[in-house]
Amino acid sequence: MTASHEALDLLAIAARAADSKGGDDLVALDVSGPLPFADIFLLVTGNSERNVVAIADEVEAVLGRSGTQTRRREGHDAGRWILLDFGDLVVHVFHQEERLYYGLERLWLDCPSLPVAPLLTASS
Repeated sequence: MTASHEALDLLAIAARAADSKGGDDLVALDVSGPLPFADIFLLVTGNSERNVVAIADEVEAVLGRSGTQTRRREGHDAGRWILLDFGDLVVHVFHQEERLYYGLERLWLDCPSLPVAPLLTASS
């Protein structure tokens, strides 16, 4: 399977929102093959707890304005690893240390990555 067009559209919006708040090392993984509940994971790194929260809040706000509501949010209070579930898109916003420790890229190594950099320069 491959990620749906809807999931790719959500990815573009979320990536630009994360980038606008200083999100680093954006990686998108097409998890549509092994997972029945999501098409794409977007991994983002923030440089402090405050930055992690700001990135997550911006992603949630921008997707909300586009008509996509958050289905589930985890970890917001701690600001170390915030998971935002938007259905076809799941956004993981990590503090640098948690990103290295949990290594989701290693866990999902068999899943193809999706280009993120072109999304950041594309118009909304």
